[in-house]
Amino acid sequence: MSSTDKVANPYSSNWNVPNALSSVRFVLALVVCFLIEQGIFFAGMVCFLIAASTDWIDGWWARKFNQVTKLGRILDPFVDKIIICGAMIALVGVANSPLRPWMATLVVGRELLVTSLRGMIEGQGGDFSAKWMGKWKMVLQCAAVVAVLWQLMYTTPSFYLVWTTLFLVYGALLLTILSGLEYVLLVIRNPKP
Repeated sequence: MSSTDKVANPYSSNWNVPNALSSVRFVLALVVCFLIEQGIFFAGMVCFLIAASTDWIDGWWARKFNQVTKLGRILDPFVDKIIICGAMIALVGVANSPLRPWMATLVVGRELLVTSLRGMIEGQGGDFSAKWMGKWKMVLQCAAVVAVLWQLMYTTPSFYLVWTTLFLVYGALLLTILSGLEYVLLVIRNPKP
């Protein structure tokens, strides 16, 4: 046994930088929901942008410094879903919001379905890594939430802002459906790992 084999891996703990960042993002997601509920849309948008835009940092750090953990593989996508679903659910309850309950239900339903499929496939030892369409779905969903928050800051939003927001919202919904179907078809075609 070499001397390096005797040294414990300092990154074997579940409490590391990536998981700490995910935890901070989770708290920020709750703050975003609270701010939206209170009608403090600008601060809510800033917190949302920080929480959403730092998503790549924890994944990059985990891969770069060999800090990938089972907890992190669960926590990171879970927090992503809380950020998006929480913000959309909170925005449904705001007067003059272009988001409707069926839209938030569609997003939450897709996330629950994909999470269930991921658990099933990875529980059997298969790989259920994120696909590019799923990543672009997240980007478009974030853009849609930001646009809705931006629109709500104005008593009378401009024609262009209203239509840009609607374009982003419906584009995000379309990618939500298509990316969900991509994962379902993946499972149908490859039922066993």
